[in-house]
Amino acid sequence: MGHEGMRAGDSDRQRVADRLKAALDEGRLDLSEYDDRVQRAYAARTYGDLDGLLDDLPGTIPVEKSQVVPHEGVSEPVEKPASKHQGRSGFPGMLAIFVVCTLVWAMSSLGSGELQYFWPGWVLIPVVFAFFAQFGKRRH
Repeated sequence: MGHEGMRAGDSDRQRVADRLKAALDEGRLDLSEYDDRVQRAYAARTYGDLDGLLDDLPGTIPVEKSQVVPHEGVSEPVEKPASKHQGRSGFPGMLAIFVVCTLVWAMSSLGSGELQYFWPGWVLIPVVFAFFAQFGKRRH
């Protein structure tokens, strides 16, 4: 009896299924082909049944043998000049978000005909923290 007739163990079937999952994640298999091959892998009784399920897929390179080659000519990152829109973060930006949320709340309250729960109050909490953070920056 040759290698093909030897009985395959659960770990052998799982190893093939794991390689098929990696191939699916990499886009080398579509979902229907993956499902078909995984079903065949779990139904396999011998190594001969497992043969062919991975033949058309490239092998993986172990991390120890892979090589990462740095790109020549990499320079230090260049700082971009400050833009006039950069100040939208922090307190002013968060305040604008609070105002938009309050307008949405007001329109939904008007649309329903009754005063709704004031949920923008939760948005106000980080606005207060941002205000105190910006106030602290100005004092230093």
